[in-house]
Amino acid sequence: MTEKKKQPWWKNAVVYQIYPKSFQDSNGDGIGDIRGIISRLDYLADLGIDAVWISPMYCSPQDDNGYDISDYQDIDPMFGTLSDMEELIAEAKKRNIRIIMDLVLNHTSDEHRWFLEAKKGKDNPYHDYYVWRDGVEGELPNDMKATFGGPAWEWVPELKQYYFHQFSVKQPDLNWENPKVRREIYDMILWWMDKGVGGFRLDVIDQIAKEPDKKITNNGPRLHEFLQEMSRETFQKGDLITVGEAWGANTENAKLYSNPNGSEFSMVFQFEHMVMDQQPGKEKWDLAPLPFVKMKQCMAKWQTELYGTGWNSLFLDNHDLPRIVSRWGDDGKYRKESAKMLATMLHGMQGTPYIYQGEELGMTNVRFDDISHYEDIETLNLYRERVEKGYRPEDVMESICAKSRDNARTPMQWNAEKNAGFTEGTPWIEVNPNYTEINAEAERRDPESVYSYYRTLTRLRKEYPVFIDGKFELLMEEDEQIFAYTRTTEESEMLVCVNFTGKPASCPLTGEWKGAQILIHNYNADVTEEMKPYEAFMLLRSRQGD
Repeated sequence: MTEKKKQPWWKNAVVYQIYPKSFQDSNGDGIGDIRGIISRLDYLADLGIDAVWISPMYCSPQDDNGYDISDYQDIDPMFGTLSDMEELIAEAKKRNIRIIMDLVLNHTSDEHRWFLEAKKGKDNPYHDYYVWRDGVEGELPNDMKATFGGPAWEWVPELKQYYFHQFSVKQPDLNWENPKVRREIYDMILWWMDKGVGGFRLDVIDQIAKEPDKKITNNGPRLHEFLQEMSRETFQKGDLITVGEAWGANTENAKLYSNPNGSEFSMVFQFEHMVMDQQPGKEKWDLAPLPFVKMKQCMAKWQTELYGTGWNSLFLDNHDLPRIVSRWGDDGKYRKESAKMLATMLHGMQGTPYIYQGEELGMTNVRFDDISHYEDIETLNLYRERVEKGYRPEDVMESICAKSRDNARTPMQWNAEKNAGFTEGTPWIEVNPNYTEINAEAERRDPESVYSYYRTLTRLRKEYPVFIDGKFELLMEEDEQIFAYTRTTEESEMLVCVNFTGKPASCPLTGEWKGAQILIHNYNADVTEEMKPYEAFMLLRSRQGD
């Protein structure tokens, strides 16, 4: 009998994402920090997670909440020191938790020493680290727009040149065509690997091979060449988890990103399922109902087309997205049931699940009543631009309440005390007022809580190989309420079935699965053909008799 090939550790893992500014403050300045994360490692170990992805903590002017890096090899004083970071890596390791760093390699801050040098003259050795075009002030090289609003070109009078920036004007794009830039990046990655980090999440990595003259931003011609070179020079020298953020990913190029031979990344974040509740061809702020059947088909496509040829990242929440229980669930009457339902739907699939801080508590969107309470640059620019265009302020605020990135960035809700136990000081952004009802302390005591449910899910993934190896098949594809699928191996078969709505639904599949083992169920009741609002369960049976 041939021995099964050992799976990479990250196929069995559950990853937890921390937005450090909002996780835990240790010194009363209202901003989360590294020592705060260290103080909560036992909480994460109890939840059963294997790795923690932390949004950037490098030195930064914080124009885009740390995604504008001014020094890749130092920690911003707001979060602590490099020695704090080394202690976090060591303390996490004691609990069998790996630390995943967030790398922003498409651009730097305009306060990075490379860019400060680049602006000194066209003959400066660092000038070609960025993307420049000669020009005349007021006559842009082309009409490309920046993601955060305004043109993608910024004039530098002393050079009589424009530099290219896909995001904030304070985030100039790096020139990956320059091999010296790539070498600097690889050396920096190896430096962090030497410090013991367990992996990297790579921000907007599909945009590094941009060709602005051709108006190409993502999936540029040299993208996979660059990624494979980076992997050879860095990632393949360690046992890492690597995940690329790629808004332009499809199932074909995802097979390149997540090729089992390890030539690029372990997996990729793709967002096809996360952009469906907006008006076609419009921005995320232009709200539309979720086309449920289409969403099921999309998720099934990623499951089936990557099976055996790539690996999925499983997520519904992150620091850039609104809270999923408010977005696709019911954050009122059925908050607990719908939060558990969404988790059941996701965690039964093949891939590595990501839990965003507070998702395991069923934390919700916040509804600030005035734009002055918001902090996010994208949100503030959107409000200004739309009001100037004549949109009604209350309509713009409705979009913001639904989709603002600040929904995910309100402080972690630890307990029912002042500021939800996040800080002794004044939090950098206001706490969601519902923290007295929704908080970790209360949920850890309650065996029926959302937290306890997530804890069971993380345990199940480690106990049953079907979660890792099972082949996916979508069932009841056209049903407007039920999302059901099976995962099948030679030894066993699992049925995952959820009612995605707040109304009862009929599921004839349950009769065929009579006598199967109930792995998890979000209601204290029998599994029957009549499903309750947001009901969800996983059933397992052996195939030994087949």
